[in-house]
Amino acid sequence: MISSTPGFWRRIICMIYEFLLLLAVLFIASFIFHLIFSDTQAAYFRPLFQFYLLVIMGCYFSWYWTHGGQTLAMQTWKMRLVAADGSSLTKKQAITRYLFALIGIFFFGFGIIWALLDRDRQFLHDRLAGTRIIKKEN
Repeated sequence: MISSTPGFWRRIICMIYEFLLLLAVLFIASFIFHLIFSDTQAAYFRPLFQFYLLVIMGCYFSWYWTHGGQTLAMQTWKMRLVAADGSSLTKKQAITRYLFALIGIFFFGFGIIWALLDRDRQFLHDRLAGTRIIKKEN
């Protein structure tokens, strides 16, 4: 059964766990990238590498969000991402949420802090993308 919005700190702890899992994914992706592009002194290397990592993260999150609404960290902390109406996310919503989350985090975490001010306690990127995180009860 599904219930209400998980608490702010529960979502923050889930994000920390997610970060650790994402580090492993990015480590493997970086290893593959460095095998393919071995000239690290080339002018194009750094921006191409950074763009590649952003795309890898986007694919990681978008795939999980559109296939069950849960990453491994969200499964562990019993949370699920759904559209505002409770349905599954579309690819467009997942990509939109990811891009808005990046912007909100890069602006000193404003998108995360927003949840403390939001009437429904949702992150800013959830509000803008038409999504919400819900607590999943067994």
